[in-house]
Amino acid sequence: MKVILGLSGGVDSSVALKLLKDQGYDVEAMFMRNWDSATNNDILGNPDINDDVCPQEKDFQDAKMVADQLGIKLNRIDFIEEYWNTVFSYFLNEYKKGRTPNPDIMCNKYIKFNAFLKHAEDLGADYIAMGHYARVRHDKDMSYLLRGVDSNKDQTYFLSQISQAQLRKSLFPIGHLLKTEVRQIAKNANLYTAEKKDSTGICFIGERNFKDFLKNYLPAKPGKIVTMDGKVLGYHDGLMYYTIGQRKGLGIGGSKEFLNDAWFVCGKNLETNELIVGQGHDSFYLLSNNCFASSLNWISYKPEEGKKYQAKFRYRQADQEVTLKYISDDEIQVFYNDVRAVTPGQAVVIYDGEICLGGGIIDSVYYDKEKRMY
Repeated sequence: MKVILGLSGGVDSSVALKLLKDQGYDVEAMFMRNWDSATNNDILGNPDINDDVCPQEKDFQDAKMVADQLGIKLNRIDFIEEYWNTVFSYFLNEYKKGRTPNPDIMCNKYIKFNAFLKHAEDLGADYIAMGHYARVRHDKDMSYLLRGVDSNKDQTYFLSQISQAQLRKSLFPIGHLLKTEVRQIAKNANLYTAEKKDSTGICFIGERNFKDFLKNYLPAKPGKIVTMDGKVLGYHDGLMYYTIGQRKGLGIGGSKEFLNDAWFVCGKNLETNELIVGQGHDSFYLLSNNCFASSLNWISYKPEEGKKYQAKFRYRQADQEVTLKYISDDEIQVFYNDVRAVTPGQAVVIYDGEICLGGGIIDSVYYDKEKRMY
């Protein structure tokens, strides 16, 4: 049985590759190149953008070292155009709407488990594999996405928009392991990436000064920072740079008129281009107990109305007990006890115990029937 694994040049996918080989699969690796500064600048028609060289060439060299160590063929494929059209454009459009997108979810949906899968099948693969901290159970007629054993690293939140057909063709070789165990396997095998630092930042774009990076693609629109009752405290560089509940980086100095409590983002007014902030006594305005979500995707089976499930409104959040109400085939209302900073543009992901059922993208947030300002 032939498996092609997405080898990123990191320790997780390196160990996943070793495990597949040890298990006797006919395995190859494939490195995806999805971001290229020069290419994307040409697309924008702005070759003078100050954009650092992407570190993917270094990642490719690391991936090649691991593949050579294990005696496995490494393929290389560019999905630059696909990434721009399906992930990065979505990312920018969500920010234009004042929302906070999650590009990793769309990257999995459109690139890793779509474009990659199709190319792997063209190369004769029966399955693809990724170094995600997640598990899959393949039954005769249905496949189920299960949480990774390492609850601190579980990545099923980011896989919530993949389809049953995509999951049916997928393997997750390290999902049963803790991160510490993955590191130890890499060290024991003397893998080249055993000590490599985990990657962070935007999927395939990497670590950057987010504010400076975003300025390259979206024009900044400065405006006022105001209190809940409209008093002007200062000025912001653009609503897209802030997210609901944010405390750091607001640049609001002390004032005799207010307490010394920390300020945090309570909302955004797109019509007036105002960033609305509050202090400790305004924390209630960050709480909600229901939200509406669309772009629904159910991986294995559709959750039932009224039944209790678990949900996450952001990555690594503790499980929240929820019930659902269907508004239409592509919209649900999710009910829960008070949760802070549920944010439009992020995903609400529904779990039935260990099974990740899928979810949707949050559109609007309410406390009872009162819509929040975000």
